[in-house]
Amino acid sequence: MKLILLRHTKSDWTDPEQEDHDRPLNNRGRAAAATMGQWLISRKYLPDLVLCSDSARTRETYQALALPDTAVEYRPDLYLAEAEAILALARAQTAECVLIVAHNPGIAAAARQAVATLPIHPEFSHFPTGACLVADIIDDRPGRLLDFTVPRDLQ
Repeated sequence: MKLILLRHTKSDWTDPEQEDHDRPLNNRGRAAAATMGQWLISRKYLPDLVLCSDSARTRETYQALALPDTAVEYRPDLYLAEAEAILALARAQTAECVLIVAHNPGIAAAARQAVATLPIHPEFSHFPTGACLVADIIDDRPGRLLDFTVPRDLQ
């Protein structure tokens, strides 16, 4: 299975009273998500299934990717999920290519655990907003790194 792990892009912190789950993207986040979508399409990393946290910022990130029609599940269990839960959910799927849109620290930890060889990239260690790792995974073993990028690389 090809697994794409994407951290949501920059969220809007202008309203300190807003619940974390309901925080939308800011303008920079919307632009970054569109850029990441163009990158995924250009590399032909097109998911058959999207598993997306049900938070506002992850939903908005996925929608701004503007990927071709794909089955999507908005999942409350991905909101602030830990790495083990993210990877178990991924491995339970039968689709050939799965995109998971979620949050740190879980998505970053899942990215570290998903591959046998980590990307040599200065941003990988903190997996910033919009970071995206693509890997081939088989069963419960760490998979093969295919790609990694962050929005700043593409601007």
